[in-house]
Amino acid sequence: MTEPTPQQQPGGTPPQWAPPGADATATPPPPAAPTTPPPGVAPTAVLSTAPAALATTPKPKARRATLAATALVGALVLGGGAGFGGAALFYSTQEDGARNGGSSATGSQVVDSDAPEGTAEKVAAKVLPSVVKIGVAAQGGSGSGSGIILSSDGLILTNNHVVDLSSESTQETNPGFPGSPDQDQGQEQQQGSSITVDFSDGTSAAAKVVGTDPLTDTAVIQAENVSGLTPATIGKSSNLVVGQDVVAIGSPYGLDSTVTTGIVSALDRPVNVGSDSSGNATVYPAIQTDAAINPGNSGGALVDMNGNVVGINASIRSNSSSSEEAGSIGLGFAIPIDEVLPIIDQLKAGDEATHARMGISVGDSSAAQSGENTVTGAVVQEVTADSAAEKAGLKKGDTITKVDDHQINGSDSLVATVRSYRPGDEVEVTWSRDGKEQSAKITLDSDAT
Repeated sequence: MTEPTPQQQPGGTPPQWAPPGADATATPPPPAAPTTPPPGVAPTAVLSTAPAALATTPKPKARRATLAATALVGALVLGGGAGFGGAALFYSTQEDGARNGGSSATGSQVVDSDAPEGTAEKVAAKVLPSVVKIGVAAQGGSGSGSGIILSSDGLILTNNHVVDLSSESTQETNPGFPGSPDQDQGQEQQQGSSITVDFSDGTSAAAKVVGTDPLTDTAVIQAENVSGLTPATIGKSSNLVVGQDVVAIGSPYGLDSTVTTGIVSALDRPVNVGSDSSGNATVYPAIQTDAAINPGNSGGALVDMNGNVVGINASIRSNSSSSEEAGSIGLGFAIPIDEVLPIIDQLKAGDEATHARMGISVGDSSAAQSGENTVTGAVVQEVTADSAAEKAGLKKGDTITKVDDHQINGSDSLVATVRSYRPGDEVEVTWSRDGKEQSAKITLDSDAT
């Protein structure tokens, strides 16, 4: 849902995450603004192929990362205003192709198509032809990421932060920053910018942006003059369980067709990677995995052991506070495919992406004061007139603790949960007011204008 962040509209404080996607050469994305994470949490870094490039990322990109970190504050880290204290920083991961002299770093593929079903070898043989490397060059810099083939004629799914370097609005407002929420989907590419797609068979093609949705960090591009491609098989992220095996495929640091394995470490992990001046945060209920995900992996596929796409690799947490040193420490995050399929359909059709919302601004609940019971959740800071929240009876000061069966532990948690629904869906919201629990059915609004 699209609710603001600083006082996030159902999102609240976002943890800092680094999207593993594009590594900006000229101006890579700077680290997310410092936020204070929970005790013992290490800082996060942006996934970038070119560390140095990230360090040089334009200020706008840094601005966004900072906002993102501040938004994540409630859930995993304290807001930027509270100061940085070892919080997990998440940065937009952008890989810098030019960093290595522009080399493609292409490797040979030796796969075993006769391997037993359910093995990493079998999964690699099936999925590698459906994952591509995406290179982006624009006036503000260059970078690369990954993508997932959706159709035989070249429709490709990736992260918004992978392709935003080619966006005119991004260059003007947040140069080099992955996925500015202010960016309008389907906006004409900046003059002189280009997107190139490298396929697993060694061929390449120019591509153009079909549509983008910064709030879910999703984008769809179209490779030109291609046919006979192998579309990926889309699975169901709702079928995932903690502990099951998964495989991540993409182009970390420009190394195309890279396969790594791991497990699902957690589900519905609220990840916030940025917000715009209106407080609208890019937050999603991520799939956490220990499969190695690094800069350049953004936009690539996270698949189950049947080779079905269950997530879009998008961010990591790093033990370094510097985007130049960001890298995998076994804490990677993917956007659940179920949550973005409706968005993908809208972008493919040339429509503007829409998101569910409650019509409130929220923050994280403060620590319990002496003599009072601790109530964990998202505190309502403002209720929009005539919104779904107002009609349900929610008021400023209420602490939302649950949406259906989803426990809410902070503003980011609420934002991510609401965004997992669609406008018009009915949900049961539970909140606490003056120590008393209340609940009501709410039909979610739409952010469509």
